[in-house]
Amino acid sequence: MKGGESSAFFIVYTNGKGQAMDLTSIQEIKAVAKRFGFHFSKGLGQNFLLDPSVLQHIVKAAGAADGILEIGPGFGVLTRELAQAARKVVAVEIDNSLLPVLEYTLGEFDNVQVVPGDILKMDIGALLHDAFGDGRVSVAANLPYYITTPIITRLIESRLPFENIVVMVQKEVAMRLCAQAGTKDYGAVSVLCSYYTDAEIVARVPAASFYPPPKVDSAVVRFHMLERPRVAVRDEKLLFRVVKAAFAQRRKTLLNCLSSGLGMDKQAMAGLLEQAGVAPGIRGERLNLLEFAAISDVIQKNM
Repeated sequence: MKGGESSAFFIVYTNGKGQAMDLTSIQEIKAVAKRFGFHFSKGLGQNFLLDPSVLQHIVKAAGAADGILEIGPGFGVLTRELAQAARKVVAVEIDNSLLPVLEYTLGEFDNVQVVPGDILKMDIGALLHDAFGDGRVSVAANLPYYITTPIITRLIESRLPFENIVVMVQKEVAMRLCAQAGTKDYGAVSVLCSYYTDAEIVARVPAASFYPPPKVDSAVVRFHMLERPRVAVRDEKLLFRVVKAAFAQRRKTLLNCLSSGLGMDKQAMAGLLEQAGVAPGIRGERLNLLEFAAISDVIQKNM
């Protein structure tokens, strides 16, 4: 069977006895791990998904892109599903001990390329160009919690030709990524996501859906990349300096946060906020993207 052909999800490969193997089964995962002498690494956040329905949510959310960039394929459970839905899948795996496992579990697919390495240290643009040419690409990833924000931030800010970015993250992180102004989860990363994407939670995943089970629940977040940022600003770097400063001390007023964070006189900053139509006594978490953009533009205009 090759990529693009239909098949039942559970018929993945045989175990040497002619029996179909199911990589969403704990028993089969343990058997494969034993076969290759693989030991799960807590340091790399290796928790493999057991729920086939969640896999389908991820594949559907990724959409019908020309290709899929997968980050952290693990044993290849999601990779197999992606390979049946996309023309080509490139899977980046940081753990070299998983390479022979992936060769075994993905060997029947001629549209899957496994690339060893750390995605944060790669030239992602060059990787995409070599693998997919000028085609539109979606990302699918079950991210280790300790590097969730750096990877998502890099992907979103890269301006590479991504259609959708679909990530499995800790539930609390998912809430922050998709939060709206005025909610307790709203923060600087929420504004960043709103600037570049339409973000939504497409599935909630309890800890019991993984092996080994993590200590927290997870969620699948889909970022649909906008063709251009949601608002036009004079200076993007200044916009995000303003956003970062506004959330640096959440209990303080916007005036205090910005004057301190940007190193500006408080009276002058109060005047700029009034020009932007924003009350100096408000707190940063009450402001939406348009209001942050207005503040940034007024500051830039008066610099």
